[in-house]
Amino acid sequence: MQGVSDMTDSSRTVELVRSRYAAAAVAVARGDDSGSGCCGGGGAAASIEVDESFGADLYAPSDTDALPERAVLASLGCGNPTAVADLRAGERVLDLGSGGGIDVLLSARRVGPSGFAWGVDMTTEMLELARANADAAGVTNVEFLQGRIEAVPLADAAVDVVISNCVVNLSVDKAAVLGEMHRVLVAGGRIGISDVVAEDDVSPDERAERGSYVGCVAGALSRSEYLAGLTAAGFTQASVEFTHEVAPGMHGAIIRATRPIPTADPAEPAGRSEVVDPASGACCSSAARTSCCEPQAKTACCGSSADTALTGPAPTSCGCR
Repeated sequence: MQGVSDMTDSSRTVELVRSRYAAAAVAVARGDDSGSGCCGGGGAAASIEVDESFGADLYAPSDTDALPERAVLASLGCGNPTAVADLRAGERVLDLGSGGGIDVLLSARRVGPSGFAWGVDMTTEMLELARANADAAGVTNVEFLQGRIEAVPLADAAVDVVISNCVVNLSVDKAAVLGEMHRVLVAGGRIGISDVVAEDDVSPDERAERGSYVGCVAGALSRSEYLAGLTAAGFTQASVEFTHEVAPGMHGAIIRATRPIPTADPAEPAGRSEVVDPASGACCSSAARTSCCEPQAKTACCGSSADTALTGPAPTSCGCR
């Protein structure tokens, strides 16, 4: 019976989060900008408490000046993950919990026409707002997908970078989210996300006292829990850096980690890679595989320009994938 109760509680939490952010999207779409911001109390975010710890004020004016006003108003995050992820031209980016699309649009600008940015969100109203914002901005190298961040609707090894802005704390299955990040990244890919994180001495009950679940506080992981979760998911070089306090003992934070490149099989012939293209049976050396994964080398490694259009998952003809 306890398992059934837990499932019911989780479903209720998911629906609470979905309904609150649907209301925020509707408010922004109809032009109610009296209080947009993250996670919690009034105005555009419909009972979403707002202060300077969240929202568009965390972006530089140079980032937001060229964006549609409604993309900026719908900014509900606790940081600027497009900046911390150090995006580069030609990269493929996934934003988990993309909301009104601000971070997807900024990512598309940073990766340029040879790159691509996906957003995944479970809320129909947010997806409609994000697509309208992309149309208004004239951005074409983006796509918004409906889905849960615990089950991302993209293929394995589909992206170079995963970003997210104050959304992992809202998930009821954070281990699944971290596992999905690892799954969709190429070897050598990285995450650069913003989230609310608790100090290690703040208990789960104390986190709930400091703010609600939909307020991005009660569901936050501690620093050590985040690092342990990333390690369990298979990431290396994980770090959690506090940036600003959002409640006593609770901080906006930058989380970084890397999906490692597998080491060569000792039994493999020298200079050969264990990754084989199933279509041709050909494989490249470990060194070639590493360079192949660099965006500027994709054409040389993966074949024709048609194979490397970067408007969808990487082609199987690319041995490093």
